[in-house]
Amino acid sequence: MRKILFFIFIFYLGVGIEKLKSNTDNINIIKGDIENGIELFKKNCTACHSIELEKKMIGPALYGVTEKRSRKWLHQWIKNNKSLRESGDKEALAIYKEYGNVEMNSFPQFSEKQIDDILFFIKNPNLEKKKETYKNEIHENEEEKEKNQFLIKFIVFCFGIFSLILLWILYKIQILIRLINKGKTEVSIFNKKNFIINILYKKILGKDKNKWYLFSGFIGFFLLFGIYETWNFLMKIDVNKGYKPEQPIYFSHKIHSEINKIDCQYCHSSAKYGKVSGIPSVNVCMNCHITIHEYNGDYLEKGKSRDEYNKEIQKIYHTIGWDQKTRKYSKKTHPIQWIRIHNMPDFVYFDHSQHIITGEKTIKKLKKVNLVCNACHGEVQKMDTVEMSNDFTMEWCISCHKNVEIDTNNRYYKKYFPKKNNINKITVDMIGGTECAKCHY
Repeated sequence: MRKILFFIFIFYLGVGIEKLKSNTDNINIIKGDIENGIELFKKNCTACHSIELEKKMIGPALYGVTEKRSRKWLHQWIKNNKSLRESGDKEALAIYKEYGNVEMNSFPQFSEKQIDDILFFIKNPNLEKKKETYKNEIHENEEEKEKNQFLIKFIVFCFGIFSLILLWILYKIQILIRLINKGKTEVSIFNKKNFIINILYKKILGKDKNKWYLFSGFIGFFLLFGIYETWNFLMKIDVNKGYKPEQPIYFSHKIHSEINKIDCQYCHSSAKYGKVSGIPSVNVCMNCHITIHEYNGDYLEKGKSRDEYNKEIQKIYHTIGWDQKTRKYSKKTHPIQWIRIHNMPDFVYFDHSQHIITGEKTIKKLKKVNLVCNACHGEVQKMDTVEMSNDFTMEWCISCHKNVEIDTNNRYYKKYFPKKNNINKITVDMIGGTECAKCHY
């Protein structure tokens, strides 16, 4: 009896161990949405980790990390690696020491699913590559079809234009024949051999070779002039210097900035410490206009009246839902659809803070302006209607980088770019200011 009970115990023990292993394996199984994983990885992780996973950057190469460590540990590390280290976890402490005690960003906002999506991408990078390859092949096939269709349409279009030109030339030649043979029997253009050459050679230019040289030079000049003008036209596409659209609410920078001395950064508060200057919210306008209902200033723009200015103030109240009589907000808002004037393309990176803080002194010196904003935007404080004052082309930016010096009193430049005796000045282009990746990445 004891032997039977012993064998039953061993049997269930074995089954229990197997189930325990199975449950452990299930806990470590990582499943997720690879497309969402790669999107999250690109947005949050590529500042420190290579998208290729096998390359080491600021952080370690992540290829194979899902095999080295458990799912539970990885979730804890990603959500809050600091608390994991403080718990005394040896692996967490070892990684922290290995990378010079530089703390990895924590992502407590990530859900369990989002972390699983990222880990699933790290675990199966080849799956994403296969999908990308398949998508690229489909995309290439579609592009090839579109190219072929476009080529056929282009050939038909060119043939049509050529036919019209040919008909026009034949018509003009027929008129020339009639004029030449005036009073005589009309001669068909097909009866004379090399008729066009004969007419051009004998009747127009004669046998004098100098006339041919002059004629050839004349045609060549107009050809080159045409190419030059065409190139200039193409280079001016989307260069909008002088652009000043009519805004939904009229706003005079001259009244606010020059006359009332309101600082640029009071409204464009993110310009100094952020990438973009920002469009002020109506709350900023209401800081003053909650008490200023009418315009009582001495300055009036030509063609404007006080009544027109007062109507624009009323538009602000309508936008934010402010009742001037009850002095209460109605909660009925109407967002202003401002028309953007200065708009960099998506493929260009421009940081306002870098220019305003780091380059303020040297930009002012080069451009000879009192406000660093004026270097690019013109004298906005004197404008009633803001307009684009410069070209904002790549050539315009590069020319500035080639001439503006770095601020040698800046702590960063003092440390990494000390001024050498054999160099009179260090300009931005000398420290990589004209490299493609500075603005396009």
